[in-house]
Amino acid sequence: MRLSCRLIFTGLVAVLLSGLDSQAQRGGAAPNRHPAQDMLPAQVLVDRAGYSPGEIDGRGGRNTRAAIMAFERATSTTIAEALAAATDPATTTYTITAEDAAAPLTPVIPEDMMEKAKLKRLDYTSLLEMLAERFHASPNLVKRLNPAAAFAAGEQIQVPNVNVVASTEAKPIPGIVVRVGKQASVLTVTDAAGKVLMHAPVTSGSQHDPLPIGSWTVTAVARNPTFNYNPDLFWDADPAHAKAKLPPGPNGPVGMVWIDISKPHYGIHGTPEPATVGHTTSHGCVRLTNWDALRLAAMVGKGTKVEFVE
Repeated sequence: MRLSCRLIFTGLVAVLLSGLDSQAQRGGAAPNRHPAQDMLPAQVLVDRAGYSPGEIDGRGGRNTRAAIMAFERATSTTIAEALAAATDPATTTYTITAEDAAAPLTPVIPEDMMEKAKLKRLDYTSLLEMLAERFHASPNLVKRLNPAAAFAAGEQIQVPNVNVVASTEAKPIPGIVVRVGKQASVLTVTDAAGKVLMHAPVTSGSQHDPLPIGSWTVTAVARNPTFNYNPDLFWDADPAHAKAKLPPGPNGPVGMVWIDISKPHYGIHGTPEPATVGHTTSHGCVRLTNWDALRLAAMVGKGTKVEFVE
């Protein structure tokens, strides 16, 4: 009976993986399953193992497939086997605190850089956005998991059962290498023995600002950074723009982390738009979700090797 159940479960996962994109386009779901839960267990499992699927949305896609493939290669275990053996639930109950509800928000964030520079902070636009990012999820997923929630202090909600990285954690690991693959749109961190410590989707450059292939080093790590906007460095900048300092915050241009590297004007950083990571282009730097950028920042330090490869 155990063997037959495993075979059935393996087949189910294979079907889900093969139909992710078309299913998402239709807005449909597997029979008798909530649309928010199709790929949620797999996304949470690989995220907890260090293989980020990017923004957890319960539906999956390219980033989820890449994370699962990397997990299977590294562990010699199929995702179906790992899910069958898992003891941790895919979701957990979280009680919204008074501190959460009192967090500063920036309800309206302008698109124009000069207008952003006038603000004091570029915080989350809503409590929902803040909670979704804390638990590596899309706001839509959190709403689907909690259809009746008002998202207020004292309320209990269901969230993805991920490992939350605190922004203050910092334990640089000696001998690691950060590698960014241009074609794969993936960042990996490996130790001296070649073991994968982190795998995450990235957006790395564009036709106008390609990824600078080569070997570099980390020169500094800044959390909650301000952003020195220089329109001369942006091919699509408004000609009327001038240099400006944009305030910090998770919705700033580089999110919650800036990891400076020895290539001038380039770095690895977070983003205010986690859903776009791995899917759209940037201005040459390497973008991760804010939570993946925080995790990376906790591993690296001045002198950490960085390789940008094809």
